[in-house]
Order: sequence, then C-alpha cells, then structure tokens
Amino acid sequence: MQVKTLLKLSIAAAVATIAMKSLAWWITDSVGLLSDAMESFVNLASALFALAMVMIAQRPADEDHPFGHTKAEYFSSGFEGLLIAGAAAGIIWAAVHRFAHPQPLESLGWGLALAVASSALNGLLAYRMMAASRVHRSIVLEADARHLYTDVWTSAGVIVGLALVHFTGWLWLDPVLAIGVALNILREGAHLAWRSVEGLMDSAVEPDVRAQIDRTLAQFQHSTIRFDHLVTRRAGQRRFVDLHMHMPAHWSLGRAAALRMSVEQALMSEVPGLRASIQLLPSDVEAQFEELNDEPPKAVP
Repeated sequence: MQVKTLLKLSIAAAVATIAMKSLAWWITDSVGLLSDAMESFVNLASALFALAMVMIAQRPADEDHPFGHTKAEYFSSGFEGLLIAGAAAGIIWAAVHRFAHPQPLESLGWGLALAVASSALNGLLAYRMMAASRVHRSIVLEADARHLYTDVWTSAGVIVGLALVHFTGWLWLDPVLAIGVALNILREGAHLAWRSVEGLMDSAVEPDVRAQIDRTLAQFQHSTIRFDHLVTRRAGQRRFVDLHMHMPAHWSLGRAAALRMSVEQALMSEVPGLRASIQLLPSDVEAQFEELNDEPPKAVP
C-alpha cells in the first residue's frame, strides 16, 4: 500500500477515534478519557501535516533542489513532536484541575467500550503503517505508526485505571492516569523530535543498508580494483553514497566508465532509492582532500 494511501487512512481513523473518544469522555466525564481524546486530535493534525510533507517530498528534483525534496519528511516528525508536547501540557493542566476538584464518573461501561473499540482501530492501522514504513523507508509512516502505538498503550492504561476507579472508588486515580498519559506521550514526542533533527543533520545510512553496499562492492573488488573514501547519507526515503574507485592507469576511459556503470547499477539495484556517485582514479593516485581540510591555504609563489 502506498504512503499517501496509508496517511489518508490515518486521517480517517483519527476522525473516527476522535468521535468515539470524545463521546466516551462526554458520557463519563473522565479526565483520563479526555486526555485520550486530546491525543487523537494530535493524531489528526499530525496525519494531515504528514500527508502535505509527503506530497512535497515526492516532487522531482529541480534547479533549486538538485537532490530532490525528500527531507521534507523530517519536518513532519518534528511537527508531530511539538504537537505532542502541546497536548501533554493541556492534559496535565486538566488533570491538576480535576485532582483539586474530584468528581464521580458516570456510565463507565459505555465509555470503556468506546475506548476499547477506538484502540483496536488504532492498533490495526499502526501495525500496517509500521510494516509499510520498513518497505518504503519512510520516517513519516514510522512516526505516525509509533504515535498510534503510543495511543493504543495509553488507552489501555486509561481503560485499566478507570476499571480500578469503578471497583475501588478512588476518584484521585482518574487525574493521576491522565498525568501518566501526558508523560508517556511527552517521551514519544521527544523521540520523534530527535529523529527529525538527526535526519536534517545528514546522518549516515542505516547499518543494514551499509552492509548491503559493502557486500555489493565486494563483488567487484579484486587485485586491480579497489574502493575507498566511501561516505553515505540519507534524506527521507532516498539514500546517497559517494566513493572512489581505483583501477589500472593503462585502462581506457571507455573500459573504466563501463565498469563504473556496472557498479552503480548493482548498488542501486541492491538498495532501492539509492543514488550512487563514483569518482574514477588510477591505482597509484590517492585523494588527499581529507588531510588538507584543516591546513591553512598555501601562498602561490
């Protein structure tokens, strides 16, 4: 299933869960269920923003963005992290107010049934999105799936806690649950924000992708061919690798270019979405740019 299709399903699911959780809060007057409903509003805003960023990320490269627009996906996870922080602050404020003024809960049976149904819907969607995020290497889908999983676990905690309120009569437990929900989603929000920052800083590709690259290059490397100065980076769904390929100096340019093309095609076939850039060098020539980076420029006589 395509990324945009899954995000549209996420939007539809967020609208449905907002309706169910808001109704659960309205009939029970539970601040714990209110906190659960507020998190669903964050889900909706996040899914809408994520869909917009994915549409931007899929734009082709142009003169101003020669490497494409794939980094737009990282803004989505960062935005989601900020929304989660705002929702957590609102939940804590409502919980503190209810802690100071406890109120009995009503119609818990219906409220808990609605909460269970909405959690089941989010859990199913989160499972599909997490699986698709690995296939498409999409941080947007991963962020949305992680948030939905967080929603499922917080809903489960609220449901268990409200059941305890019903059987024990401990009204203070309701706002305590809400604060627990807020702290849990704050943790998830911090994780998403860090992933966004890490992506914008041109991180290296994942270890499994690097292993795929190394295995592919090993198929071409022998006594007369070697590779060095390999660097990688990732930007959204795209992966980039730059390296030097050394070969005998007596080879013709055509022969060297043909081998380079074979290596690039093998790399891009092994790693979908990879862009490979290979610089050709004779075997007896070593690049010195790394050693010169920290040296002051020399005067020309």
